[in-house]
Amino acid sequence: MTNTFSFDPKQFDTKQFEAMFFGPARAYAALSVDYTEKLVNAQLDATKAYTETGLAQIRDLMNVKDAEGLRTYMEGQQQVAKDLTERLKGDAEKVVSLQQDFVQKSQKLAESNVKQAQETTTKAAK
Repeated sequence: MTNTFSFDPKQFDTKQFEAMFFGPARAYAALSVDYTEKLVNAQLDATKAYTETGLAQIRDLMNVKDAEGLRTYMEGQQQVAKDLTERLKGDAEKVVSLQQDFVQKSQKLAESNVKQAQETTTKAAK
């Protein structure tokens, strides 16, 4: 029985192997790490902002001493809700932007890798 897939690693030198396999793998790993770092930092920033807002609201509520203070606190809740809504929207837009950037860079990297692999394979065949 003949093996229909034969791969002779001797036909590739170190540069060709680097160009076809290890280089693209490292480039994609670097892109993935960069994306993950940006995403984690965005999530940490958002979590910190939401936590600070929540703690500030608890402190403000603890300082309510009378009906007037309660009224002022409740009126302030409308602004807090508005600010949080805007923050949520901005955070969602940031994540979408990061994802789009990652997809675009991944596509460019894949196209570049295919082109490089074709060139390397052509040179190896000669």
